[in-house]
Amino acid sequence: MTEYEPPYILAIDQGTTSSRAIVYDQSGRAVTSAQEEFAQIYPRDGWVEHDPDEIWRTTLATARNAFTEAEKTGGAVGAVGIANQRETTVLWERASGAPIHHAIVWQDRRTADICETLRNDGAEPHVAARTGLLLDPYFSATKAAWILDHVEDARARAGKNEIAFGTIDSFLIWRLTNGAVHATDATNASRTSLYNIHENRWDEALLEKFRVPGAVLPDVFDCAADYGETDAEIFGRPIPICGVAGDQQAAAIGQACFEPGAIKSTYGTGCFVLIHTGDRVVESANKLLSTIAYRLNGETAYALEGSIFVAGAAVQWLRDELQIIKSADETAALAESLESNEGVYLVPAFTGLGAPHWSPTARGLVTGLTRGAGKAHLARAALESVVYQTADLMSALSADGASPKTLRVDGGMVANDWTMQFLADILGLPVERPKILETTALGAACLAGLQAGYFQDTNEIAERWRLDARFQPAMSPAEREKNLSGWKEALRRTLS
Repeated sequence: MTEYEPPYILAIDQGTTSSRAIVYDQSGRAVTSAQEEFAQIYPRDGWVEHDPDEIWRTTLATARNAFTEAEKTGGAVGAVGIANQRETTVLWERASGAPIHHAIVWQDRRTADICETLRNDGAEPHVAARTGLLLDPYFSATKAAWILDHVEDARARAGKNEIAFGTIDSFLIWRLTNGAVHATDATNASRTSLYNIHENRWDEALLEKFRVPGAVLPDVFDCAADYGETDAEIFGRPIPICGVAGDQQAAAIGQACFEPGAIKSTYGTGCFVLIHTGDRVVESANKLLSTIAYRLNGETAYALEGSIFVAGAAVQWLRDELQIIKSADETAALAESLESNEGVYLVPAFTGLGAPHWSPTARGLVTGLTRGAGKAHLARAALESVVYQTADLMSALSADGASPKTLRVDGGMVANDWTMQFLADILGLPVERPKILETTALGAACLAGLQAGYFQDTNEIAERWRLDARFQPAMSPAEREKNLSGWKEALRRTLS
């Protein structure tokens, strides 16, 4: 405990399109929050970048805002937790903290040729056996190598310990501690293609294969651990950083997925299904990923994961590029205005397709357009595409032997009742929505609370989970099959 009562926890949720900060009390109630979007940079087809300094600026601004407003209520922040967009890669100067290149985002496809070369050389089974991951530009290793190859003197400087590598959590920890701590947690490390998830260590053979020098790597800690203290100038006093996890693992923690078989699906920029598999790595025969769910007190829990690259991003596309809606809230009414999709399907392969297809060169496709199709059809197709992609993941999980009885959901999209009912209908499974939708930030807060001593164990966290709504499947098998058949045809056209 700190000297301040009652203790609040500041959760930083640094996402793909925005930075968010939420201050929670020990009951899990959000006291204050702040959020700010930042620019998406698209230098070429399939390339996606972020400005790390803008990520830092928005993170700092939202964290300070939430912190200041929370402490006006009479409590005081005693710990910080961080959840972050995973795989997004930053390299920076150790001396100044300045990035040497824009961050390469998890959606980026520029290293597809590198992955293909490695695959043709027979590297994929070796990589998968150690990391649980496939060879895909999604992961951090090829991004780091690309930056080292394309920034002048970067490789030479990296060899002299002048350059640091990290996912966004590492970069934020470095900035928050004013360069005192260069660290990551086991979940983020497990998404780099450089980390041996069986032995919980950076793997020398993988570093050599991906040409990433060990000198640039951060230390790897448990998810609830001592990550140092924030620099006193940031919040006016040092605050311990006590918890870190990649956003999808943080969401699973916020959803209390602590037992084997527990499953959640998060709907943010992308969609990510995670099922807890216990203390052993389960290898998928259907192109799902084996990954670390969390590591607490030195004990590792594992998961199978399916990763969809475009979920909420499809709705953003309707808003920002097509400009047929002004806000995401409009999509439910537009979708509901139609009795069916009338044969219109969107395959949102804007940056390729993730699990279980893994096609980095696939591109988006709309099928079934007629002269009568309008913005309602496109809005419905965008929402339906998220559901169909989830169905593909659940089919892969089923083929791997998983048989979930319900699906817990979270993220911004799940506030849309129409989409959640359609999800239950297409999956043929009950869908459970919690009272707290932003479980990513909540999970980061839970981890920080564990380390700070505010929570005794994961059982205490699980007891706090509360149901908001349960959506029961109501669609006939024939209608479900008709919908899925149209999706499979649109998908076939995209992949061919």
